[in-house]
Amino acid sequence: MSQNTSKSKRLLVVTHAPSPNTLRLRHAVLSGARNPEIESVEVVAKAPLEAGPEDVLQAGAILLGTTENLGYMSGALKDFFDRCYYPCLEKTQGLPYGLYIRAGHDGTGTRRAVESIVTGLRWRAVRDPLLCRGDFQDEFVSQCEELGTFMAAGLELGIF
Repeated sequence: MSQNTSKSKRLLVVTHAPSPNTLRLRHAVLSGARNPEIESVEVVAKAPLEAGPEDVLQAGAILLGTTENLGYMSGALKDFFDRCYYPCLEKTQGLPYGLYIRAGHDGTGTRRAVESIVTGLRWRAVRDPLLCRGDFQDEFVSQCEELGTFMAAGLELGIF
């Protein structure tokens, strides 16, 4: 768990949403995370190019969202990791995280790339990544909303 306990109820949502459909997914994640029944979690949403180490250090959990770009994570999310890796390395071990990927293909390269970095950071996955594969489907929206609720509720209840 990260060392600053005053931030334990802050969920940081860092998502790359370059299209109308990926914006729908980000809105769904935030809608789920901000479920009115979850009262003690502050949800902070930032684009990857806006988020930095200080945001991660203030978080009790993090939810990452990215597109699949040429079999890899978005350049914006990679930039986020590049800027945050060393400042957070020794201070955020055990940070609970979730991940969703909007993959036009299979998402495996994207998943592998993100998991390689978070493994180095020693963050802790709280569930398997959500892979929204293939042509856009409306069920992706409800799955992302469920993921947001899961992350915020788990943080509120102290499950992770």
